[in-house]
Amino acid sequence: MSETELILVNISGSDRPGVTSALTEVLARYDASILDIGQADIHHTLSLGLLFKTNASVSGNIMKELLFKASELGVQIKFTPVTRYDYEQWVKRQGKNRWIVTILGRRLSARQIASVTNIIAAQKLNIDSIQRLTGRAPLDEDVESKARACVEFSVRGNPTDLQQMQSEFMRLSATEDFDISLQEDTMYRRCRRLVCFDMDSTLIETEVIDELAVRAGVGDKVKEITARAMRGEIDFDESFRERVALLQGLDESVMRDIAEKLPVTEGVERMMCVLKRAGFKTAILSGGFTYFGNYLKNKFGFDYVYANELEIQDGRLTGRYLGEIITGRRKAELLRLLAQVENINIAQTIAVGDGANDLPMLTTAGLGIAFHAKPKVKATAGQSISTIGLDGVLYFIGFKDSFISDGSNTFNY
Repeated sequence: MSETELILVNISGSDRPGVTSALTEVLARYDASILDIGQADIHHTLSLGLLFKTNASVSGNIMKELLFKASELGVQIKFTPVTRYDYEQWVKRQGKNRWIVTILGRRLSARQIASVTNIIAAQKLNIDSIQRLTGRAPLDEDVESKARACVEFSVRGNPTDLQQMQSEFMRLSATEDFDISLQEDTMYRRCRRLVCFDMDSTLIETEVIDELAVRAGVGDKVKEITARAMRGEIDFDESFRERVALLQGLDESVMRDIAEKLPVTEGVERMMCVLKRAGFKTAILSGGFTYFGNYLKNKFGFDYVYANELEIQDGRLTGRYLGEIITGRRKAELLRLLAQVENINIAQTIAVGDGANDLPMLTTAGLGIAFHAKPKVKATAGQSISTIGLDGVLYFIGFKDSFISDGSNTFNY
């Protein structure tokens, strides 16, 4: 019986249709077994790797034909023998955990990428693949003020200190002005199904209660109560009741006027369009008010809204509220409830928010994302977006720009 040989083939050069087909046809003629294959294309430059197994008696003929075919196609080819021991060691490494590291910003520099990859290397992890999720950046940096750049690393291995790695990533993102996400590459990461959002300072760039207070002529008083709550002099429930009481007598039409002028956060419309087309369920879980949550629901197509209900009588606010106050604890409870209603695992949920009262749901969700949040919230959440709009959530899920352009019916993770 002929001895078996393992040969690694590396092909590089200008990409063109039919290169992979022509080379694998040579292997097919000799009934070779392909043990591994990978291909990348960067600016029309091909990098293709093939690891195949064949009988030693025909390996010379295979390499000769591959060499002629590569010359005919105008690409370079390199052959490397692989020992059985090396292959078996490689197979053993496949059992290690896999992680997805996503870096995101307006622009990504070599310095930022080098800093991230240095941390990965220090944790004894190996980068298996790198892909760009966003479109190619314009050469003129002033052309697009809303530019986005995102690169995703697929990493294999067991970190020597996962908590330290996460902390270093968060520190780096704060000092180098970019966002970063570290996720274990499990089946749940690829099948998220429910996304829950805070409203004030997340979906919209304002705190609605402040807008209402200004219209009611009590803006300073509401700010003073908020400051007392921040100092811990009163709890959230008490501060909420005091602030709502100050809105007594405000005409309902003011709420309608504020709703129609809400400063919607950059990226919300694009994000919601993609999430809806991809079949995600979406919810607003807010310590704000249902009036404004329902306005956003009708405008963008959210599936659920849970917020505080202001009491209205004869077209004016009474200074009271109806039902239970939506606290941070209640947000986490609602997240779990919605996961049950949708019959999904809690690991398939995503929560996005900016404040300390969002932390319970951020830490409960399978993926918690702090959006333009304070350092404490960012550090606790573990994932953060601070440099671009809310559509940055799409990249942390794994979507690519090339598959989410308007009118596309195809998605890629």
